[in-house]
Amino acid sequence: MQREVKLTQASLNELKNELEYLKTVREREVAEQIKEARSFGDLSENSEYDEAKNEQGKLYSRIAELENIITYAKIIEEPVGNDSTVGHGSRVVVLFDGETEQEEFQIVGTQESDPGMGRISDESPIGKALMGKHEGDKVDIDAPGGHMKCTVISVTR
Repeated sequence: MQREVKLTQASLNELKNELEYLKTVREREVAEQIKEARSFGDLSENSEYDEAKNEQGKLYSRIAELENIITYAKIIEEPVGNDSTVGHGSRVVVLFDGETEQEEFQIVGTQESDPGMGRISDESPIGKALMGKHEGDKVDIDAPGGHMKCTVISVTR
């Protein structure tokens, strides 16, 4: 059974728009590239044709991936109640033991994660450890790189 994919409504809408673009505009462009490449003659030594067919394969692969994500998408609802509890969509400022600079993370679903931009998945080691925590809590994190500890400085939505 396929796992659900946690997304915000905005992210789901973006994926649906991308899928629509790929199925309409991009698919026609690639078909035209293949048609044009065929007109160059012998397909066995036609690099333009090979390139167009590779592009078609990538396109269909991305379409299938998007359809799968959309099919199993679970919308992350904005939490109700206490804003000081870490949940999906929370922005969390933490201070790791032994560090002097605080780090800020936003907790998101796996499809939306971008660690370089501070967006971490709720399924990542840090994300899992922070879920449900509050300001002032000490957090133990078991990560592939080793054990870490941090303190939650603030939680905002």
